[in-house]
Amino acid sequence: MFNFIKKLFSPIIGILDFITKYFKTIVFLTIIYFVVYSGNNANDINVSGGSANLQKINLYGQISDVSKVLEQINMAKKDDNIKGVLFVVNSPGGSVAPSVELAYAIKELKELKPVVVYASGVMASGSYYASIWANKIIANPGSMVGSIGVIMQGINAKELMDKIGISSQVVKAGKYKEMGAYNRLWEDYEKAQLQSVIDDTYKMFINDVAKARKLKVEEHTIYADAKIFTASQAKKVGLVDEVATMSYAKSNLVKLAKVDKAIWKKQDKFERFMDKILQETINKVSTIFMTQLKAI
Repeated sequence: MFNFIKKLFSPIIGILDFITKYFKTIVFLTIIYFVVYSGNNANDINVSGGSANLQKINLYGQISDVSKVLEQINMAKKDDNIKGVLFVVNSPGGSVAPSVELAYAIKELKELKPVVVYASGVMASGSYYASIWANKIIANPGSMVGSIGVIMQGINAKELMDKIGISSQVVKAGKYKEMGAYNRLWEDYEKAQLQSVIDDTYKMFINDVAKARKLKVEEHTIYADAKIFTASQAKKVGLVDEVATMSYAKSNLVKLAKVDKAIWKKQDKFERFMDKILQETINKVSTIFMTQLKAI
């Protein structure tokens, strides 16, 4: 039983081990950064003396807290020197609300200056939702696009709890207050209510995709229905505009922004350092879960 529980929670244990192992290193490097680089505010100035006129914003990993990305979008919107934005996506999606928040933030930005989205790896579900209002969506030839769908999952741990002698007790008001309970099978009326929420959210998703991408809602089973597409397949069904490389996406933005000389806004060194740590963490977590899947 102990081995089963250990195996069940091994992905979480692996993540905590990773954080514990590298926490001191992260703190040390952060201190070094502030000692060495404090006071450096010349991030938007090119070595030739020109102001940055284009900006790249990244959306990496699971979508949950998007406050940093929203802040970058808002700053790009207010900065008159920035004439266009490249939104680089490598994300499997995530929570509905922040994905919608990103989508409409980009829509507002697009009304002021051109936005090109580049799918560098995975642009699926919520991350695709976030990207739909861009002037153009360009996908790396090896990227995966789509998964337009909504899901709600839960576990039934009743048998496990019975075996180890754990039971739950609940005090509630409201017939549906215990929906999604993990200690029993869900009742039919609970499933029906949850399904209505999923269906309504999915309807919103496909309506927005159809409107943004000029597709027909009644043909949603062609481009949606939670299907995953290669970049070339995604282009055929209308989810992306071009299949090309990052350099092509950049040159495309330059044309849309109508700048004579492209000067990209430099990312703050500390932000670049933290993004690198975040990306390494994402890769480590992905490896842990992939290992678990292979072992099954």
